Amino acid sequence: MKAATSKEIKDELGRRSPKELLELVSRLARFKKENKELLTYLLFEAQDEWAYGQSIRAMMDVRFEEVNRKNYYLIKKGIRKILRDVKKYIRYSNSKETEVELLIYFCQKMVGFSPTVKRSRVLVGLYERQLKLIESRMEKLHEDLQFDYREQVENLKVF
Repeated sequence: MKAATSKEIKDELGRRSPKELLELVSRLARFKKENKELLTYLLFEAQDEWAYGQSIRAMMDVRFEEVNRKNYYLIKKGIRKILRDVKKYIRYSNSKETEVELLIYFCQKMVGFSPTVKRSRVLVGLYERQLKLIESRMEKLHEDLQFDYREQVENLKVF
């Protein structure tokens, strides 16, 4: 089956009644966890972006504490999983400011991680890629916000 384009879907949704739309969204939410998470964000958390960011930071705090620290392979696996989830939540938000804030926080957590990630070339590369991503996303923000985040990023580069 070939999927319809976004425009075709939007046009068709415009022709449906509110009751039919409710049924479609409910059915969509049953099939995939990510769909349900996105709907949860849109319905309950999108109005307060700051609180959403705080909840993601709290999740990161817990997840960094739970990382298996027996060897660097397991540490790398755990940190990559955290980053994958953070990027998924960033996608839900679709806000560049939230993206920059969460990625900066992720890098700060990596700097404070024990044992140090400096001993793993893979983790250092992951860290450096996130810094580059932060810088590229910062360019799209307002100048005042760029100035505020620039100092935090410079402190992360010292690592």
